[in-house]
Amino acid sequence: MRVITLIAWACLFLLALVLIPTHAVAMELNPTPDDMLMLGFLGLLVNKDTISNVFISLKTSFNNAFTAAPTIWPKIAMRIVSTAAQNDYSWLSRFPKMRKWIGEKQVKALEAFKYTIVNDDWEATVEVDRNDIEDDQLGMYGPQAQMAGDSAAQLPDEIVMDLVNNGFANLCFDGQFFFDTDHPVAGASVSNKLTVALSVATQAAAIASYGAARTAMRKFKDDEGRPLNITPNVLLVPPALEHIALAIVNNDRLDDGKANPYKGTAEVVVDARLTSDTAWFLLDTTKPVKPFIYQERKAPVFVEQTSHENDDVFSRKKFKFGAEARAAGGYGFWQTALGSTGAG
Repeated sequence: MRVITLIAWACLFLLALVLIPTHAVAMELNPTPDDMLMLGFLGLLVNKDTISNVFISLKTSFNNAFTAAPTIWPKIAMRIVSTAAQNDYSWLSRFPKMRKWIGEKQVKALEAFKYTIVNDDWEATVEVDRNDIEDDQLGMYGPQAQMAGDSAAQLPDEIVMDLVNNGFANLCFDGQFFFDTDHPVAGASVSNKLTVALSVATQAAAIASYGAARTAMRKFKDDEGRPLNITPNVLLVPPALEHIALAIVNNDRLDDGKANPYKGTAEVVVDARLTSDTAWFLLDTTKPVKPFIYQERKAPVFVEQTSHENDDVFSRKKFKFGAEARAAGGYGFWQTALGSTGAG
């Protein structure tokens, strides 16, 4: 009886060796519900449809994370759509205000220097091993797709905050540092840079820091000596200064018990990408031209490399997905921003 049983099992085993490969081919061509059950034992078959479904799922995760990611840059920068490799912003150097038309029009030429912003290429790429698809081990890639989407959405933040961090050393349209002490205006030097620390220790300290910045900005004039009507409305600070900034714009009284004359005068914006713990920035974002420019040639998009003919797939069994973009940043009107190093 034992011999007959062993023979029967041997026959079943041989039959399985013949049928399983044949059935696998049939599954690839036209899978059925029973085939799906068998996939639990055999793993995923890596065919064109399987790869397509995997990357559709990853793209969905990327797009959902991209849409949900919080961003700060729209509060302080303007988006300029670029249609070439670079954009020329010489028009920032001078734009006339309206005047009574008496006689011929007074045409103002652009300044001699040029201010050009060149678009950069950006990417974030993840590899997917073909074995992970065959073994149905794709759970690890969902979070990576979400992180790629989140990173892509925050690219403008990264670009704009880099502008802020380097505003004391990068040139703007007038050939001076964006935050500087000697911007040329009608033959005079005008400063949009301070060194005082942001403070609420006393009313005098608040007036000498935040108050001094507001006063300086509101006195900015154009080349013809007319006030620009600057209205500071955003106080941009690093996390280390958040409590001081919130006290300035929210508290009825300052630390010395005296009345706070600046309550409600600005919105506090805090960003951990600001690299200095002492520097702070007062901005006017009410104007058509904002302090900072996010120049976008190609918005971040999901990209994939899934062709079996690709060298990486054929030689290294590696698929790829990620995000690509073309963008850059630059400075708008320096008159809409004032920065203090806070160094004292």
